[in-house]
Amino acid sequence: MVAHGDECAFRLPHLKVAAMSYSAKRNPDAANAAAKEPEGLVELLQLLANIRENDASVRLGTVLDIVGRRSFGPMLLLAGLITVAPLIGDIPGVPSLIGIFVFLIALQLMVRRDHFWLPPFLLERQIPQRKLHKAVVWMMPTARFIDRFLRPRLTFLVNGGASYGVAILAMLVSLMMPVMEFIPFSANAAGLTLTIFGLALIARDGLLALVGFGLTGASVGLILWALL
Repeated sequence: MVAHGDECAFRLPHLKVAAMSYSAKRNPDAANAAAKEPEGLVELLQLLANIRENDASVRLGTVLDIVGRRSFGPMLLLAGLITVAPLIGDIPGVPSLIGIFVFLIALQLMVRRDHFWLPPFLLERQIPQRKLHKAVVWMMPTARFIDRFLRPRLTFLVNGGASYGVAILAMLVSLMMPVMEFIPFSANAAGLTLTIFGLALIARDGLLALVGFGLTGASVGLILWALL
């Protein structure tokens, strides 16, 4: 996103996003009213690539304002991407913070809140802009490849009440993430699982949800093996 009229060095083709004022970034209700939910992995990365704030870091609250805070799928996808990206997810403490983030939004989905609330200490956490943009560039070719295969199928696994099953499994993954910080590469695997669940909900792709179910079981097995 272009901030204050500056030209964005990371602008990607075919991106149509209105510029957001600084006041809108600080006003979740106004931001959510204008936010267009991403319909795939490429669209989400395009949104992230164009985020600009006035310093070298980006607030998590700003990212959420742009992605939107009303739908579980995009927020889950965002959490997964942050964790799976090697330039961001490997920062100490990030997997634990994302675990808290996922647990809170999944819990609020379970109690049927129509707007996700997050505590200020999470919203004020910052991600270095340079690392964010490098991660987007690194993931974009893979994202284009993945988006080609997304389509509605086996929708009974992701529609209606089935989405609560996805939320429960996402909560299970989130509870394991602090422990995963001490097991090499396991946090990235958790990020991949959350990414798959987020994409499954956005695309209404039940087959992809099944893959997420399998990865959740593998993650539980990895944690138990490491602890025993």
